[in-house]
Amino acid sequence: MARRPSKAKKSASFQDPASMAFSKGLEKLAARALFSPMFSRARIQRSDGNLCPPSGWAVATSNGDIHVHPTRLAAPGEWAFVIAHCLLHLALDHFKVKENQFLWNAACDTTIHTLLTSLKIGLPPYGHGIDPGLGAGTEEAVYNRFRAEGIPDECLLLGTTGKGAPDMIFERPRHWDHTAPELWQRLFSEGISLAAEEAVRKASGVEDTEGGQPHDWRIRGSARKAQQWFIDHYPLLGALAARIRVLEDRVLTARYQISVAAVNAELHEMYVNPSAGLDDEEWRFVLAHEMLHVGLRHQARCMGRDPFLWNVACDYVINGWLLEMAVGRMPARGALYEPELKGLSAESIYDRIVTDLRRFRRLSTLRGAGLGDMLDGSRPEWWQSGEGLTLDDFYRRCLLQGLEYHQGTGRGLLPAGLVEEVRALSQPPVPWDVEMARWFDPLFPPLEKRRTYARLSRRQSATPDIPRASWTFPIGAWEARTFGVVLDTSGSMGRPLLARALGAISGTCFSRDIPAVRVVYADALPYDQGYLRPEDLMRDIRVTGRGGTVLQPAVRLLEGARDFPVDAPILIITDGDCDSFSVRRVHAFLVPRGRRLPFAPRGPVFYME
Repeated sequence: MARRPSKAKKSASFQDPASMAFSKGLEKLAARALFSPMFSRARIQRSDGNLCPPSGWAVATSNGDIHVHPTRLAAPGEWAFVIAHCLLHLALDHFKVKENQFLWNAACDTTIHTLLTSLKIGLPPYGHGIDPGLGAGTEEAVYNRFRAEGIPDECLLLGTTGKGAPDMIFERPRHWDHTAPELWQRLFSEGISLAAEEAVRKASGVEDTEGGQPHDWRIRGSARKAQQWFIDHYPLLGALAARIRVLEDRVLTARYQISVAAVNAELHEMYVNPSAGLDDEEWRFVLAHEMLHVGLRHQARCMGRDPFLWNVACDYVINGWLLEMAVGRMPARGALYEPELKGLSAESIYDRIVTDLRRFRRLSTLRGAGLGDMLDGSRPEWWQSGEGLTLDDFYRRCLLQGLEYHQGTGRGLLPAGLVEEVRALSQPPVPWDVEMARWFDPLFPPLEKRRTYARLSRRQSATPDIPRASWTFPIGAWEARTFGVVLDTSGSMGRPLLARALGAISGTCFSRDIPAVRVVYADALPYDQGYLRPEDLMRDIRVTGRGGTVLQPAVRLLEGARDFPVDAPILIITDGDCDSFSVRRVHAFLVPRGRRLPFAPRGPVFYME
């Protein structure tokens, strides 16, 4: 079975110089107000096997995708120039069918190169410039001139593929909102307006800052206004809105590839894209969406599921509630909603969407296509030195206080599913060992003691002549009072994990008068340890195996053992890194929290801390 990639490999890829230079180039381009609206909508694909030729830099498609060379090492300024070149192909509506498509592509490349050079955006990757007169005029004029006079040699290398290969690729139209040519023209117009306003503010000496961070005027009039609206008028989310910091920075959103918004629950920060182009009602919807992610602790409830698909499932639930509550207006981009999923929990929706991965992997959240809007992050130091509240307790208290105030003041009706989830937050989760003990209760009822004179008890000193009956258990009560334990002893199961699980089993045996447990180690081959007493489980037992994981032979060994009762249950302890198997008896699973089984279990699953 294929193993997960090691942490060393992940850190090495993160430190890749080519990737770091590419990310810095994107940040440089996103910081330019002229390209920020288009940049927030573009789908940049930098993966092996994309449409970019091996000798090229990048290509743009008619559907709004930009395919970038996955391993090319270049300066950040060169990457900013290349991506801006591809964006202008979309913004200037260059995807037209001409009689000579090669000449048309070269004419568009020449005009774009002249424009970017005059704007001083990045560095041309070709290492030389051209005569500005070659790109003077419209694309049509340059195209007609090339048809009449031919293409100058220096213009053959201006495309982002190099060697005169076309960098515009036509694809079958997809009926998505971000592929329409009119949209790219509108985004380019918004960028021109932002650049003009930014130039006016700099010329007038006005600098909008807050806490050392650049402050965008659109956020001050839209997202910040929406945040204040929740604090003043919507008590359900008012406490959360007061404590979550809204950050607006084009460079920051470009770094995290945020198209509209994303939230980091650990840092209690929300990142919004200043160039998203939403109005006040849409910003209210977006902020409420991200705050419900935080308040309902969706990220902590992932529990080993696929993070992006779990994010999608939570988005369906939240957006359905917000539409029912009429909070703002759902934006046309990144908001997932299906009427047939109304009333379902996030867990139920997740179980549905995992059956069609090809479809749901391509969905877009408020962060972007194929990216979840719940970000990971480390806990800040000031949070650890606060009042002693955990992050879960803090967000739970904020949401519960908001619900009580919302209902106490009669602000309106709330969806029953949302109220149920918020109320569930007030009930602390049942510990895993208690849940496992409840599972054993009907399987091992308490033994009833009886008095018998067959074996007399000690006589009392006050009445030495009167015999006393002793307490005893029914004959044969202990013989079938046992259960089997299949213990995954592969290398991925750590010693502390095994000790914690065996300690809990030992305590369960003592509390339910179970004299012995049948233990089988599951490795590449099963190792039968026979019956062990509860006190032996608490000691340092010698674990055999520590190789691969094959659980089915160990289960069959228990089910076919002649000295194992036919109605005895089986408890399987594994970390989930195993193959699929079946159990014919009553059984349950004990899995570390954050891991999941690779199949749909029939018995209950207990997640130990």
